[in-house]
Amino acid sequence: MLSVAKPKQYDFICIGAGSAGFNAARVAAGLGLRVAVVDGAKQLGGLCILKGCMPSKTLLCAAEVLHHAQHADRFGLSVTGARADMQAVQARKKRLIADFARYRVKALAGGKFDLIRAQGRFSDPHTLELSNGKILRGKYFLIGTGSKVSVPAVPGLRETPAWTSDEVLDLDFVPESVVVLGGGIVACELAQFLRRIGSKVILIQRSPNILRDHSAEASTVVQQAFVDEGIELFTDTRLESIRRQRGGVAVTFIHDGRKVTRRAAHLFNALGREPATAGLGLPLAGVNTRANGQVIINRWQQTSAPHIYAAGDCSGPHEIVHLAIAQGELAARHAAKVKQLKPVDLSLLLNVVFTDPQLATIGALESDLEERGVKYLRATYPFNDHGKSILMEAHYGYVKVLADPKRGRILGAEIVGKDAGELIHCFSTPLAMHATVRDMLRAPWYHPTLAEIITYPLEEIAEQL
Repeated sequence: MLSVAKPKQYDFICIGAGSAGFNAARVAAGLGLRVAVVDGAKQLGGLCILKGCMPSKTLLCAAEVLHHAQHADRFGLSVTGARADMQAVQARKKRLIADFARYRVKALAGGKFDLIRAQGRFSDPHTLELSNGKILRGKYFLIGTGSKVSVPAVPGLRETPAWTSDEVLDLDFVPESVVVLGGGIVACELAQFLRRIGSKVILIQRSPNILRDHSAEASTVVQQAFVDEGIELFTDTRLESIRRQRGGVAVTFIHDGRKVTRRAAHLFNALGREPATAGLGLPLAGVNTRANGQVIINRWQQTSAPHIYAAGDCSGPHEIVHLAIAQGELAARHAAKVKQLKPVDLSLLLNVVFTDPQLATIGALESDLEERGVKYLRATYPFNDHGKSILMEAHYGYVKVLADPKRGRILGAEIVGKDAGELIHCFSTPLAMHATVRDMLRAPWYHPTLAEIITYPLEEIAEQL
């Protein structure tokens, strides 16, 4: 008679070794739980390291240096022959990403938990069947499988060869021309990258503005920068058809009430991502999802099966690395029965778009406050009237501060402009500590710095109190 191997037992099993899964495993193991991380991807490291944050920002940085070199005359400098050597750019990117991934793999392999290189699928609420034929039993689970590129139902899109962000991040040549479908963060960052390395870029967005999750005021600034750099931009469109043709692709859409067709050598599908939860057997585990596969969670990251948690892109509500980490850590602590826990505080939501100019927000947006009927004071100050930004030729954008009208407590901030992603952190600690505009003005602000621009809207609100 054949003997059946006994399933291996764990207290906490993380499905996925990305930012959510790795950090959940690290915390759970530190709390004394017996932990396993299950991930069958060809490469370990997660989306951020391998195909997201780190490779994209490496390329954006290179493109920014090239952009400054090609426009050095604004600073009275003469630079000739500046161009993108994409094979060298890619070699640098691969070297850096390999180092980041190697560090993550070392942390995974050297952690106080088991790393199992296989795909996992639930067969019941406490059992995980692996692609290597083994079976795991768990008391608690964390789903941290991330997201994947989505292909919306646009006529011809599935039938037409198209790049995703994966292919754009691996380009070792300068494309002659590219049609970019979408106006979200990935679409905007990589459209500007393509334009700056020398491609003709046509960006087609369905919503009235690019970066639709941000204010129209902020997105308009980025749109103007794109147009000034030579990106052909169409917003408020309706895609009619996409078809392959000799020498490339043709995209037909409705814009301003008329039918428009644009052709290019390549098509870049940047119409969004969707949770990567198909194939996990979630119904067998009693885990409910939305129509797009997003795992439904409560404030403790628990799914409809309370012993199964989810974190990161697969559950949302935002696809941001530091949130995925916080969510994974919270799930681990909740499973370990740590007392006096607090849910992830989304009122401190921090978001950065790495276009040039950058767009960054923290805390409440104006639209949030207006929707909730919250009264607030608002003040802005433009970069084109600030000494340090003027001498840096950084004229696009503004700083906006939102505050409570009684005490001046900071409610939120929005920065569009040079290094906005760095400057927004000036508000992180004050917002977390419920500080007021007067509290922030007590601190010293060095002159001349970019950060000094923040004091102007703070002073304006202080005068209104």
